[in-house]
Amino acid sequence: MNEPHKVASAFAPASVGNVAIGFDILGFSVGAIGDRATVRMIPEPDVRVKAIRGVVADLPTEAAKNTAGRALQAMREALALPFGLELELDKGIPLASGLGGSAASAVAAVVAANAVLPQPCSKLELLKFAMQGEAVASGSLHVDNIAPSLYGGLVLTVGIDQPRVKQIPVPAAVRAVIVHPHMFLSTRQARAILKGSVEMKDFVWQTANLAGFISGCYTDDIDLLRESFEDVVIEPQRAALIPGFREVRRAAISAGALGCSISGAGPTLFAWCLESHALAVREAMVVEFSHHGLASDHWTTPIEALGARVID
Repeated sequence: MNEPHKVASAFAPASVGNVAIGFDILGFSVGAIGDRATVRMIPEPDVRVKAIRGVVADLPTEAAKNTAGRALQAMREALALPFGLELELDKGIPLASGLGGSAASAVAAVVAANAVLPQPCSKLELLKFAMQGEAVASGSLHVDNIAPSLYGGLVLTVGIDQPRVKQIPVPAAVRAVIVHPHMFLSTRQARAILKGSVEMKDFVWQTANLAGFISGCYTDDIDLLRESFEDVVIEPQRAALIPGFREVRRAAISAGALGCSISGAGPTLFAWCLESHALAVREAMVVEFSHHGLASDHWTTPIEALGARVID
């Protein structure tokens, strides 16, 4: 057996959770931005967060209160590791952006740590460790950001205790437009406003849209994607948290988007469109946010099946 590396670094992409019609079960990776973690073996049987840098630096350095640190603690506990792990985190994803920043940190940490283990873990094991870290930020176990960040592409995850992960093909002509307005919206706040029940008619409508959306992805049916791209359960409850949401969504659709909705808990919005419409959709969304006094960052990207990975 080869000797394990003493230190390794990994990159984990940002992600869009929910994807409108797949609350807590559907997500896709956004490779244009992400977090980087460097993990080093240490003799002390502990997890230490040595440094946090990048676009967000004032995060907790106590491992149990840090998503990446807690994920590494879960790994150490489950594997009964005789050594400790020291973490340095380089944040590329803005805080509370709805782009899976807490998930990406946890994923990057466990992927980097996996590279220093004598016997590497499976992706499913890493998923479970990262879920424990994500729960620090969101207050609950869910995988719609963790899974796409780890596996890459559009990912459906069924189950929590024993999650089953399926990468779903996306039509090659589709591009994702991501627009992040400069405002703060916490995941806990966005989850706290949600109702505990759903009316039967909305359940049926949402289920039909989810089925149609996934079917459209598998069959390259762009028209079916367009018809199915509507969240009738979560989006109406969260829309008021994002200034100009309805106007931005309307502008995106008018510019050619197949659909436009909230990325995760928000405030970032995303749209799917054909490549030929991507520039017009992005400009329409940015301009409409500016009309509501919000500057924004933006990215346009294909949805590629490339998730977290070890880097030099």
